[in-house]
Amino acid sequence: MKKLLLATTLLAAFGQTAWSHEIKSDKDDSKTPAFDITTADATTDGRLTTFMMEVAGVAGSVKPVSIGQLTGSKVESYVWPTNMDPARVGFDANSGILALAITAHPDFDDTPLFDEDRDGDPANDGADWHSHWVVLVETDACGAGLKVRDVSPGQDLLPATAPFLPIALDSPGMTPTLDGSIARVTVPVAGAEDVAFDAVTAELQINETGEAPLLCVTGVHDVASGDLSLPGRVTRAK
Repeated sequence: MKKLLLATTLLAAFGQTAWSHEIKSDKDDSKTPAFDITTADATTDGRLTTFMMEVAGVAGSVKPVSIGQLTGSKVESYVWPTNMDPARVGFDANSGILALAITAHPDFDDTPLFDEDRDGDPANDGADWHSHWVVLVETDACGAGLKVRDVSPGQDLLPATAPFLPIALDSPGMTPTLDGSIARVTVPVAGAEDVAFDAVTAELQINETGEAPLLCVTGVHDVASGDLSLPGRVTRAK
């Protein structure tokens, strides 16, 4: 499988000058419409930042099939990789690619502080779409060349709302909106104007403990830019 990201591409993207505020992507009939990105955009009012992507089909209409166990379970995701330092949201500085994600996974719940389905049990909500900050790093051990960074809680820095799993993942509790063809989420990130971003739809998988990364990016549905060059720029909301 073609790797999602090369280090040289990412480093070039970090250093480039802004030339586009939104990203346009042609519809591709070979892709699953719910994950076929047509537009990605991001705006800020100076205090809150909203990331958006539009797809050819109905956003959120395709979720993983439950397998009844954690190991081998799938995660579907709408992801905005950025060039922000992970330290801006509470992870270790310069530790990887900070990305905002909307995910769904029926076989586990990684948002223990929040009760997304409002049934009184905060530990059974993984199947509903919810938001995460994650730090991605390159690895040859995953099919798409990326994993969520493995960490040691108590040694590596994690945000206050992290579920303290052994990966660089935060569960900030910001409720995403998936309405028609639009996936959108607003997060409290101040001073985000001109931050570079891209948009990706991808599948991840939980692996067995041991040498394999815990959470691998195993497949990529679509990349808005085509090459993860982060051509989008967060603009001031009008």
